[in-house]
Amino acid sequence: ILFFDEISDMPIGTQSKILRVLVDQQFQRVGGADKVRVDLRVISSTNKDLQNEIKEGHFREELYHRLNVVPISVPSLESRREDIPELTKYFIDELNKAQGLPMRKLSNEAEALLQTMSWPGNIRQLKNVIERVLILGPDSGVIDAKELPDSDGAPGEASASGISSNLATLPLREAREMFEREYLMTQINRFGGNISRTANFVGMERSALHRKLKSLNVVTSSKSGARVAELSQDESAQ
Repeated sequence: ILFFDEISDMPIGTQSKILRVLVDQQFQRVGGADKVRVDLRVISSTNKDLQNEIKEGHFREELYHRLNVVPISVPSLESRREDIPELTKYFIDELNKAQGLPMRKLSNEAEALLQTMSWPGNIRQLKNVIERVLILGPDSGVIDAKELPDSDGAPGEASASGISSNLATLPLREAREMFEREYLMTQINRFGGNISRTANFVGMERSALHRKLKSLNVVTSSKSGARVAELSQDESAQ
């Protein structure tokens, strides 16, 4: 069994050679004269749209059809944030076994922060963050939120003023409304759009949360296979 990681990044010339091996089930070694027969099963991965890559001339259509026998779509990490705590536990355990890094647990604050961070690098990015924390952090104790990197990759630090510049310029009523809107949208996205779990966490009845979201012009919609919270079009247009 061969695994091609990010096969869309493979040069066109190499793609042609791989296709020939898959079709003929044989290859010739460099400098050799004899054909070597093989019985290959191939698993490949990509984070790109191969149909678009084919249209742009970056991927061979014949190879695509050879590989696209049992396609499996894996949702992005941002569309399944509720999986982050379990994935983190798995990575900590694996890094302990493979590299001898310390077995530590996430604090509730760190867990919540991970579920609200941006993850353009998906699973790899999450693993890298956890590995970095375990390497640079102490050998014991829970992982605190301040140990986690911010969007620039630096360890996070709490705001000195404790209030954002946007909120600081608003009257109390508008500032409270902005805070409630951002807070509830963050929690809904953290729990993968699950209103019941969000209501339980924030300490509200489900019906009361629905009313609050409506008053704040927050709606939920389906994106990338998950429900996310966002401002209604009327509100965002203002």
